[in-house]
Amino acid sequence: MAENSAVPLNRIERVLASMIAGIGGLSVIAIIATIVGSTAGVDLSSGAWPVVAVFPGLGLPIAFVLIIVFAIVSIVRRRRIAADGSD
Repeated sequence: MAENSAVPLNRIERVLASMIAGIGGLSVIAIIATIVGSTAGVDLSSGAWPVVAVFPGLGLPIAFVLIIVFAIVSIVRRRRIAADGSD
């Protein structure tokens, strides 16, 4: 196998990538919504606002852990492919 050939993503990596994008994207949107809501004078202690305000605090660390898991899974898969191709 050539060194520079592209290695396609497997199903686990696709799921991890979509989870990272979804959770990270929702966290960024929640941050923006909280900033806009607070500048607009909305009461952030009632309704769905407490969830929106807390979500980035939970979502961003989860997304970071998923990025680390994605990197580990990707490295392990590429090493297995390299080991199988070198025999």
